[in-house]
Amino acid sequence: MTQKNCYILGIESSCDDTAAAVINNGEILSNVVATQAIHEQYGGVVPELASRAHQQNIVPVVHQALQKANIDKNQLSAIAFTRGPGLMGSLLVGTSFSKSLALGLGIPLIDVNHMQAHILAHFIKAEGQNAPNFPFLAMTISGGHTQIVKVTDYFEMEIIGQTIDDAVGEAFDKSAKILGLPYPGGPLVDKYAQKGNPKAFKFPKPKVNPMDFSFSGLKTSVLYFVEKEVAQNPDFISENIEDICASLQFTIVDYLMDKLKNAVKKTGIKEIAIGGGVSANSGIRNALKEAETKYGWKTHIPKFEFCTDNAAMIAIVGELKYKTQNFAENNVVASARMKF
Repeated sequence: MTQKNCYILGIESSCDDTAAAVINNGEILSNVVATQAIHEQYGGVVPELASRAHQQNIVPVVHQALQKANIDKNQLSAIAFTRGPGLMGSLLVGTSFSKSLALGLGIPLIDVNHMQAHILAHFIKAEGQNAPNFPFLAMTISGGHTQIVKVTDYFEMEIIGQTIDDAVGEAFDKSAKILGLPYPGGPLVDKYAQKGNPKAFKFPKPKVNPMDFSFSGLKTSVLYFVEKEVAQNPDFISENIEDICASLQFTIVDYLMDKLKNAVKKTGIKEIAIGGGVSANSGIRNALKEAETKYGWKTHIPKFEFCTDNAAMIAIVGELKYKTQNFAENNVVASARMKF
């Protein structure tokens, strides 16, 4: 089958979003995501509920992706799916469905590492999006992961810095919960932060190895700070929500930039790409744009739709692997803690 009519279906189910996308020669023809609102009432993702919702969503989501791409399932060249890392129950739904569909259609199966996909999403052909040149540094920042990766080629990646406890997205969401904001709180912190004073309150930046991260101490300091202030003034949060969020976001973004500067100094690489849900944050986007002028970096920021969990990033990895016939066996299993 020629590359021109090579259609890859990407399926993503690592957490609480069921997603499917179709790609053809680097161009995304459809990118469908079904979110799960049920977790909002629990203040976080409930794994059992997530896997049940995936079972309900996966068939209609895949059907819609094929419909939007204007192709029939029999035109597909291969199925790419998220093998890991992620929630085991969620991964099992996507893995089982993908294996069954590939077997039924008699086409190759391609397993994808979710974290590599966030990085390789930069190679999707999209207006205003230019792919980074090798080698580059990728910072993957999400609700479950925080890493700095040295990328030498599509599948030649080395983690040179990572969190030793919590992820940055969790720090945003848990801090938001302390402030009484609904789940997911990260985007709300960003919204309030844009109207507040980033220097109004001071939060500590955790001290760990130069390129590693830690966020558990920051969450604790936010909790103690809020408890102390509310004890003196019960209306403290409502009266200062914008300044609290601005100060918290400033601290986190400044901390992320410190680590990137250390990575650039260590490797000499000044081409930077970010990925993962937290890369949608306006603070980190602005800081990276400023770094281009201030430090001479070349920065790559993906379109919003390719930041959060989506199947387009799974599809692009599938296409890259398809070109080298890098297929998975049908006995492949999901891996919750899949490594690079």
